[in-house]
Amino acid sequence: MTDTGVLSEERIDDQALDEAVRFTSELIRIDTTNRGDGDCRERPAAEYVAGKLDEAGIEATLLEKAPGRTNVVARIRGADPDADALLVHGHLDVVPADPAEWTVDPFSGEIRDGVVWGRGAVDMKNTDAMVLAIVRAWARAGVRPPRDIVLAFTADEEDTGDVGSGFLADKHAGLFEGCTIGIGESGGYTFHGAGGLRLYPVAAGERGTAWLRLTAHGTAGHGSKVNGDNAVSHLAAAVDRIGAYRWPVRLTPTVRAALTAIAAAQGIEADPDAPGFDVDELLDKLGPARALVAATVRNSANPTMLKAGYKVNVIPGTAVAHVDGRVVPGGEEEFLATMDELTGPAVRWEFHHRHTSLAAPVDAPVFARMRAAIERFDPEGRVVPYCMSGGTDAKQFARLGITGYGFAPLRLPPGFDYQPLFHGVDERVPAEALHFGTRVLDHFLMDRPEEA
Repeated sequence: MTDTGVLSEERIDDQALDEAVRFTSELIRIDTTNRGDGDCRERPAAEYVAGKLDEAGIEATLLEKAPGRTNVVARIRGADPDADALLVHGHLDVVPADPAEWTVDPFSGEIRDGVVWGRGAVDMKNTDAMVLAIVRAWARAGVRPPRDIVLAFTADEEDTGDVGSGFLADKHAGLFEGCTIGIGESGGYTFHGAGGLRLYPVAAGERGTAWLRLTAHGTAGHGSKVNGDNAVSHLAAAVDRIGAYRWPVRLTPTVRAALTAIAAAQGIEADPDAPGFDVDELLDKLGPARALVAATVRNSANPTMLKAGYKVNVIPGTAVAHVDGRVVPGGEEEFLATMDELTGPAVRWEFHHRHTSLAAPVDAPVFARMRAAIERFDPEGRVVPYCMSGGTDAKQFARLGITGYGFAPLRLPPGFDYQPLFHGVDERVPAEALHFGTRVLDHFLMDRPEEA
């Protein structure tokens, strides 16, 4: 293979663009629904990915912690063996979809009027497909990236990641040797602001995951008797306090940078360090763009599941609830103390699943390269940093010292409301958006890094 230097337009030919669309459709047709508690089977999708890599002469390793829960890892050797390697990761599982709610069969992968429909079209089989199309184009063109690129197609991201990226980080760390930077989902897509403004938010942070189990114990008894020690009542009171609580503002460096950049793009003055700064007042001025940061200026805790009792006339001795908590970087102690206060003495809480928050520098050269790649193909676009309200596999790979960014670029048309499609009904992605993302990702991955 030759060194880099071939222009992106010459590497990314019509075949690569067609493959990005076709592979997205074909991956969607492979049902990898993750219902949680181990109820998922990614192996058919993993074998599909490994087959596409094999066709390009790229050796892939399939790894499982549990039967059918398959991960794919491959390393593409770069021109400079001494350069830091870069990790590109995407997950193969998807959340459930009820066909009765959809316009099309969610696992049809239907391509209609230039749009690919189905579960995983944006989260995130589209990115998996673009990456496959890019590395196959490199093989056809006989070029190699400037540094090693490690590809990881993971299982279980939509649950705990324990048999996916967590398993890879714990048991197969050697496959990621030399990786210092990683890119994954949920960043680099078009966000349409007021007045035709096109923002491209690149994720440089994630709130931590704090999934909680709340348990209330009381005195079991007959439903007709007065009971001052009712487990359901204890739990309901705690759940109500948690749902009603207004968390205080906690601005992290990433969120401060996001607020400043998004405001500047709209000609709005913003100084989060100014005395008396009111973040809610600024969010109101940002219009639609407030959606990029509103969920990340505070910790949060949302009750999501309740379970108690087995018969209407029996007061149960135990009641259980689950809460989805998310924690801003540096907000862990506050979160713990607040949950102790909100649950009160009658309810015990524990972590059901927990991952740390992440923060990545927005002034790093790698961020500048992501910006340059997007601006090359959309010169009028404005790249801004932001913090994800949820989490990704980047949390697991961070244990290996890999700094993670969300960079899965797409150029989306006006009126295309992208964010609600994550885990939403009628998930879909325009083919032209995939073409754009394929070109941008190729340019970024082929850009010669001077430093991380």
